Amino acid sequence: MTNAIVLLHVQPDAINVVAQKLVEIRGISEVHSVGGRFDLVAIIRARDNDDLASIVTDHMLKILGITSSETLISYRVISSYDMESTFSLGAEGA
Repeated sequence: MTNAIVLLHVQPDAINVVAQKLVEIRGISEVHSVGGRFDLVAIIRARDNDDLASIVTDHMLKILGITSSETLISYRVISSYDMESTFSLGAEGA
């Protein structure tokens, strides 16, 4: 499995449309609208580097409204999300 984070600059009037089109692409698991230097962040989970390259170049970057991108390839995922959600299940009723 190859994971990547893609940072995107998008035309201001196209952010919502681009985000919706991105999330419909196979392999893109999440799209975040963010503040700061970038407009959108896409999280990709691909089979391998060839699949990642296809997702980015054959699908993502053909969406009108994207003006530039920067792809960060993830070497390893370190997450506390699963552990936090497991422990928080019983905390609501306490």
